[in-house]
Amino acid sequence: MPNRLITESSPYLRQHANNPVDWYPWGPDALARARTEDKPMLVSIGYSACHWCHVMEHESFEDDVTAALMNERFVNIKVDREERPDLDSVYMSAVQGMTGAGGWPMTVFLTPDGKPFYGGTYYPPEDRGNIPSFKRVLLSVSEAYSTQRGQVGQQAEKVAEFIRQQTLASASQTELDPSLLDEAFQTLRGRFDEQHGGFGGAPKFPQAMALDFLFRAYHRTGEQSALAMAESSLQHMAQGGIYDQVGGGFHRYTVDGYWVVPHFEKMLYDNALLTRCYLHGYQITSASLYRRIVEETLDFIRREMQHANGGFFSTLDADSEGVEGKYYVWTPGEFDEIVGPEAAPVLREYFGVTEHGNFEEKNILTSPPDVAAIAANQGVSEEQLAELVATGGARLFAARDQRVRPARDEKIITAWNGLMLKSFADAARVLGRPEDMETARANAEFLLTEMWRGDHMLRIHKDGESKIPGYLEDYAAAAEGLLALYEATFETRWFTSARQIADRMIELFWDADQSSFFDSAVDAETLVARPRELWDNATPSGTSLATNVLLRLWALTGEAEYERIARVTMTGVVDLMREYAVGFGNLLSAADFLLAPPREVAVVANAGDTRLARLLEPLRREYLPNIVVAAGPPDEATTASAIPLLEGRTPVDGKPAAYVCRGFVCQLPVTERTDLLRELSA
Repeated sequence: MPNRLITESSPYLRQHANNPVDWYPWGPDALARARTEDKPMLVSIGYSACHWCHVMEHESFEDDVTAALMNERFVNIKVDREERPDLDSVYMSAVQGMTGAGGWPMTVFLTPDGKPFYGGTYYPPEDRGNIPSFKRVLLSVSEAYSTQRGQVGQQAEKVAEFIRQQTLASASQTELDPSLLDEAFQTLRGRFDEQHGGFGGAPKFPQAMALDFLFRAYHRTGEQSALAMAESSLQHMAQGGIYDQVGGGFHRYTVDGYWVVPHFEKMLYDNALLTRCYLHGYQITSASLYRRIVEETLDFIRREMQHANGGFFSTLDADSEGVEGKYYVWTPGEFDEIVGPEAAPVLREYFGVTEHGNFEEKNILTSPPDVAAIAANQGVSEEQLAELVATGGARLFAARDQRVRPARDEKIITAWNGLMLKSFADAARVLGRPEDMETARANAEFLLTEMWRGDHMLRIHKDGESKIPGYLEDYAAAAEGLLALYEATFETRWFTSARQIADRMIELFWDADQSSFFDSAVDAETLVARPRELWDNATPSGTSLATNVLLRLWALTGEAEYERIARVTMTGVVDLMREYAVGFGNLLSAADFLLAPPREVAVVANAGDTRLARLLEPLRREYLPNIVVAAGPPDEATTASAIPLLEGRTPVDGKPAAYVCRGFVCQLPVTERTDLLRELSA
C-alpha cells in the first residue's frame, strides 16, 4: 500500500510513495508524532534528478528490513530540496558542520523539537571502507537517543547554535572599492585550470557566475587574460560531453576534470546561466560557436522543458530504464548504422567515437577543437564537413528520440523560471529571434498570473496548482527576469511588476538590524535558524540576485534606498568576496555594476518611428554590462511616472534621441547610433 507521499505533487516525493518506509512529508503531522511518541526524526533530503538519491532509495528505502528498522525507531520525513530550500539550507549547514562535507542524498537526525544531532550524505547498504552501512547508522543513532539522551541533547544544542552563528556571521568592516574587483580576479586566476578551462579539478562544475565576472573584468580593465580564461572555459565546455552535442543543452557537471563524462541530469538553472555566458561571449567576440550554443540551448529548453502555460520545468533525470546516461550514449555499431557507412569514418573522428568508447564501453559524443584539421585529415572541405555533421546530427537526434526518455521533473519553480526568463529576454534583445521573445513573454505572463498572487510570490507550480510561499531567490529572480524583459521590449508593465515584486521583497526579507537579506520571509515557518545563504552554489544566492535587482532599479528610478540596501549588503561580505571569488561571482558582478558606476540611457521617440530600432542597435549588439536602458514616447505620463529616467526627455528635431546619463545627470542627446556608441565607449 502506498505511503503518505502518494498525495504529494513533488515527483521526487512521489518516487518514494511505494517504499515500505512510513514516510511523512515535512509538516505538522510528522512533528506532532515525533513529540507525542518521543522519537527522533529521520529527515532524508534530495531531488528528483539526483542519481545517488535513486541509488540509496533502491538499496535502502526499498529494502523491507531497513524500512522496518526505520519505521520502528524513527519518524521518517522525506523532503524535496527544490520545494523547501530553507530546510535544505539549515540542515545542510548542520551536516557540513558535523562532517565537513555535504551533498545529496542528505540524511539528518533531529530531536522532536527539530534540532539536528547527527547526519551525513549517502550511506551504503553494507559497510564500505570507512563508511558505515545505513543500518549500522540507524541502530547506533537509535541506541544513542535511547541511552545517552543527555549527550544527544547537548549535541543538538551545539549544532543548533552553530547553525545560528552561521546565519549571523559578523559583517566585514572593509570598504567597498575597486581593489576588491582586482583582487577577486587574481583569486580566480589562481584557481583557473589553464589546460581545460574552468576552475579546479574533478568533479568539474561550470561556475557560470564566475565566468560572467571574468567578462566584466575584461570589460572594465581590458585585461586579455580575463577574456582568455572565459573563452577557454566556454570552448572546452562546448566541445565536451557536458554539452549535449545532439540535442543541445548542458548536463549538470562532469565527473572528470576535462568536461567529457557528465552526470547526465539536465537542470533548468544551469542552462539559464550558461546561456547568458555564451551570449556575452558572442557579444564580445562575435564568435559563431557561442551564438550556436545559445540558440541550440534555448531551442532545447523550448522543445523539452516548457509547459504549454509558459512555465519551465525543473529537470531531466540522469537515468533512463534504470541506467545512468543510457539515453545519451552510443555504441560504435549503432552510431555507424545511423549516420550511414559513407559518413561514419568522418563523423567518428568529428564526434570522438572509438571502439572502446569513453564511458562504460560506449561513447559520449564530443566535438573537435580544430574542425579544419578534421576536414583535412578526412579529405573533405570544411563546408562538406559541416554538411555531414548537420545531416548526421539530425539522424542521431531522430534515432535518439525513439529511445525511452529520462524522467522529467515537471515542477515549475519560480526562481529558476526567473533565471530562464532573463536568458530568453536577453537573447531576444541581442539575437533578434522572434521565437525567443515569444517564449519570454509567455513565461512572464505565467509568472505574473500563476505565481504572483496579490502581494506575495509562490514558489512551486505543479498539476495546475501553485503553492509554497516564495523565498528570497523567487522574488529576486522573477524581478530580475521581468526587468530584462522590460529592457528587451520597453513595455512599462514589465518594469512596474518587477518593481512591485522588489519592494515586497524588501519588506519580507530585508532585516535592517542585521543589515542583511534572509532567505525565508519574516513570517515564514520558524526553524532552528532563519536561513541566510550568501554564497553562490549551483544557482546565484538570493542575496546576490536581490542586490543586482535593487541596483538596476536604482539606476532606472534614482531611488536612493535601493542603492543603500545593495551597498550595505555587499559591504558586509567584502572580505569573503575577495578571498572566495568563485563562490561570489554574482555578487561580484553587482559590485562591478555599482563601482563602474552605472550609466543610464533614456531613449525617446515618437510612436511608430521606424528610426528607433537603428538608434537602439548598439545597445543590443554591444556587451555593455553596466548600463540600464529605458525607452518610450515623449510626454507619456504613465511611463514617465513609472520610470523617472524618461521624465522630460524629448526627441531632437523629431528624430529619436538618446540621453546618456550618470546619476541622472545627462549629456546632450544624440540621434545617430555612431554618436551613441562613442558616448557609451567614453
